Amino acid sequence: MEQLLAALDGAWRVLLVAIVLGAGLPTLFAAGIRALAWGIGGDAEVHGAGVIVKPNLIGRLVAYLLFAIVLGSVALGIGYIAAHGMGWTITFNGLMPVFTPKH
Repeated sequence: MEQLLAALDGAWRVLLVAIVLGAGLPTLFAAGIRALAWGIGGDAEVHGAGVIVKPNLIGRLVAYLLFAIVLGSVALGIGYIAAHGMGWTITFNGLMPVFTPKH
């Protein structure tokens, strides 16, 4: 019974990470694309002839922030995989991740 509970405990953790990374990062990327379209003055709607939509600085800043979060997450994931393959581990001393040798 303990093995079943341990397996279920591990399964829900894997499911949670899969949902966050499998759906969360693409959702953030899509929101960044939408914010970038708004930021450069475009959107998904068709405007009449001669209508000029003004660019929006906040839209571009939000888009760049969302893209930075997605790229940072991907870089951290690749770094995590590469570090463990070379006998290192990642620790978080404060805000920035630090590569340290495994003991």
